[in-house]
Amino acid sequence: MELAVECQKRAEGSKPNALRRSGLIPAVLYGHKGSESISLTIKAKTVEHLLKKHVVNNTLIDLSIPDLSWSGKTLLREVQVHPWKGYPYHLSFFSVATQDSLEVELSLRFVGEPVGVKLEGGILDTVLTQLAVKCKPDSIPEAIEVDISNLKLGDAVHIHELVLPEGVVALGEPDQVVVTVLGIQAGSEAEDAEEDAEAAA
Repeated sequence: MELAVECQKRAEGSKPNALRRSGLIPAVLYGHKGSESISLTIKAKTVEHLLKKHVVNNTLIDLSIPDLSWSGKTLLREVQVHPWKGYPYHLSFFSVATQDSLEVELSLRFVGEPVGVKLEGGILDTVLTQLAVKCKPDSIPEAIEVDISNLKLGDAVHIHELVLPEGVVALGEPDQVVVTVLGIQAGSEAEDAEEDAEAAA
C-alpha cells in the first residue's frame, strides 16, 4: 500500500508553535540528496489522515513538494508526539529513491490455530509482534505471515525458521523466539513473573 502526501517548503524564520496554531505540522525530509535535509510543513488534517492509514517505518509514501518541484517515494521514519496532549507535532520522512535496501519494521501475522492450544490445552505466547527486516524499497511486504497451526505443546518458532518473501532478510538474533505454545502452568508462572517485575518497577 502506498499513500500520496503533499508538503510545502517551510518558510525561513517560521516558529513551530505558530505553524501548529495555523494548522500546519513541521516536518523534515532526509536522504533525497546526501546528508542534506529540507524543512517542510504539512497540513494537520493531512497528518491525521496519514497516521490513520500508515505504520511508521513500514509503508511507502509518495511525497511531493510542489514549490521545490520535487517528488519521490519516502518512508515516514519518525512521528514526534506531544508528551501529554497526544497530538503529533513533528514528522521525519526519508527518501528511498537512492537506497539499494532499507531496514523496516513489519507486523507478524499469525495464521492458524496451534494443535497445542486446540487439542492439548496450551496457551499461545506471542513473544514478537513485529520483525525488523532488510529489503528493497520497491518490495516492502505489508506483513510477514507465520503459520502456527502445527505447533504442539512446548514448540516454538524462531526468527531463523520464518518463511520470508524473496529478497527479505530478517535482522536480529536468529535464535530469538517469535511465538511458542506454553502449558497452563508455565503460562501462569510467566504471568506471575511479569506481575512481580511490574510490582518491583
